[in-house]
Amino acid sequence: MKVTVRVKSSSKKGNFVQPSLDGELLVHVREPAIDGKANRKVIELLSDFYDVPKTRIEIIRGLTNPIKVIKIEQNE
Repeated sequence: MKVTVRVKSSSKKGNFVQPSLDGELLVHVREPAIDGKANRKVIELLSDFYDVPKTRIEIIRGLTNPIKVIKIEQNE
């Protein structure tokens, strides 16, 4: 499955995933977008949100962009 994610890094609101009506996910992370810290936290949050191991989540587009396309391999 592929999902589009909009990342709000350095968020004061905390770390959470918020689904939107258009199917996109809004992910708030406290970590800054420096040295991949925010990306690692996004993967961790999506792992909990979808209940899959972090190794099954991959950022396939938007590594340095706040809008990302993420591939999630669901449990079979």
